[in-house]
Amino acid sequence: MPKNTKVTQREHSNEPVTESVADLLSLEHPMDYKSSQMSMGLSPGSTAPVKALLPSPDPDAEDGRPAWNNKLEYILAQVGFSVGLGNVWRFPYLCQKNGGVVEPECEKSSATTYFWYRQALNITSSIDDTGGLNWKMTLSLLVAWIMVCLAVIKGIQSSGKVMYFSSLFPYVVLFCFLVRGLMLKGAVDGIAHMFTPKLEKMLEPQVWREAATQVFFALGLGFGGVIAFSSYNKRDNNCHFDAALVSIINFLTSILATLVVFAVLGFKANVMNEKCVVENAEKILGYLNTGVLSRELIPPHINFSHLSSQDYAEMYAVIKTVKEENFAQLGLDPCILEDELNKAVQGTGLAFIAFTEAMTHFPASPFWSVMFFFMLINLGLGSMIGTMTGITTPILDAFKIRKEILCVVCCIIAFLLGLLFVLRSGNYFVAMFDDYSAGLPLIVVVILENISVAWIYGTKRFMQDLEDMLGFRPYSFYFYMWKFVSPAVLVLLICATVIEMAISPAGYNAWVEAEGSDRFQSYPPWALAMAYALIVVAMLPLPIVFIARHFSLISDGSNKLSVSYRKGMMKDISNLEEQDEQRFILSKNPSEAPSPMPAHRAYLGPGGTQEMTNTNYGTSTKTGYQNIGSPESEL
Repeated sequence: MPKNTKVTQREHSNEPVTESVADLLSLEHPMDYKSSQMSMGLSPGSTAPVKALLPSPDPDAEDGRPAWNNKLEYILAQVGFSVGLGNVWRFPYLCQKNGGVVEPECEKSSATTYFWYRQALNITSSIDDTGGLNWKMTLSLLVAWIMVCLAVIKGIQSSGKVMYFSSLFPYVVLFCFLVRGLMLKGAVDGIAHMFTPKLEKMLEPQVWREAATQVFFALGLGFGGVIAFSSYNKRDNNCHFDAALVSIINFLTSILATLVVFAVLGFKANVMNEKCVVENAEKILGYLNTGVLSRELIPPHINFSHLSSQDYAEMYAVIKTVKEENFAQLGLDPCILEDELNKAVQGTGLAFIAFTEAMTHFPASPFWSVMFFFMLINLGLGSMIGTMTGITTPILDAFKIRKEILCVVCCIIAFLLGLLFVLRSGNYFVAMFDDYSAGLPLIVVVILENISVAWIYGTKRFMQDLEDMLGFRPYSFYFYMWKFVSPAVLVLLICATVIEMAISPAGYNAWVEAEGSDRFQSYPPWALAMAYALIVVAMLPLPIVFIARHFSLISDGSNKLSVSYRKGMMKDISNLEEQDEQRFILSKNPSEAPSPMPAHRAYLGPGGTQEMTNTNYGTSTKTGYQNIGSPESEL
């Protein structure tokens, strides 16, 4: 071998020598392919078998040269020639050497955060820049409303069957996630964090306000869906048992979902904490190698190749104590697991960023991702079917409208209004509607419902209705809660909400592309006016309908309601008034009029010892409506 080759240089020198494939091939002698036997078992100079392997010459060819049998053979040959080892090792090497498909926005955030804001939402940098429609979101919105419309058109016979799947499937997914989550490293840390109370938080009014608001959203109070679904029950349905059962199931579901979330977030917190430890350990090693830190600061038992969170915490404390004056310049993070667990995320941030990022570390993560998002679709469909039923049912009961036409019109209007949320800036409007249209207006609707039943219709009369339906007297606990406690608590909740809206700056979290993170921005004047208009518009139907019915501009639809027990009650009251009028004309004592309720079911009020005298109809008929000794009789 020549002495000036790189191979001989490497043998006689300690300096590193690099050589390419071309350098090695240059040392090879040209190969005589005709005399090469390869592995075909041919003797030197034998060409007959080789000719047999070549394509037969085309007799139609002008010069007698062989031709390809078909186009596919030619393409495959070209691909086989062009695609070689260079595609496997050289091209990836060049990409790695000179930089690869890397987005600065993605590098500054995270893969899941970047995918959500840039790929899924393609979000703009502010609410002022609408950016046009996101066609992927628009198509998804259209498909969702078509499914809701079909379910509502078919009625409870169809939607009830849909609910078998849409309501039960999420529990299957949650149980699967719970079992899988408990097997993850750090799941116990997350669950322990969930059940660790922060007693100092109990003194903050905001905690109680958020807890009360959560009850409204969890049970669907004020949306109309609960009343609409219940209106299809029979008159003697045990609504007391149903209310208790649904509330218990809702509470247990919240606990189950929270267990799943905290188990997964505990796993994610451990992953992020370990990543923090590794990154900061590399910084410390760099400071040790450059002499910025002395090796005497490192405890002797610490091994950087197997560094635990406890070891890093001990090392961090020592360095912080010794380098107290210049510690901030080192840029070291404490890497505390509790800090990762305390990072609060909600709404889209929890479902599409934090939970999704945790699932990327799951074994078989695509399967779990499909299950999780399919569960979210079912939950959303179930909620929207209930909401649309709450809208269409009272309209159908009060007016003669074809159900199909009404459902289609409602879904078209809902889809058109929903286009606001599938703009590139639509996520900002989602946050606005969540903060303003579903907070204070919902509380106002609920308190008006409470006052209407407890004070206008009358708590005693309502309790009597329940006794007639259930066949037993409800607990006195409900009487005092509906009449006194609930209205007082709701008024306090409204006051707390208004105060918080007044002192808190009105704004939203805008995505900053240059920083790869979101930043709080105040609403522009037009958006602020829109936010306050949402509150007014959400509550506007209440006074409008009240005024219209008070002046008989629209019918209350009481003679058309499909609710059986409502029909029965109105019929009994009407019969009672007719009988009282007849007895008055015949100069008979109206107190002799029969009670509209069975005598053996007379409601005795919270005290339970004296019959109540009815004064609601301007008579002294003893129908069990008033208890002389009860608080209401003194009003």
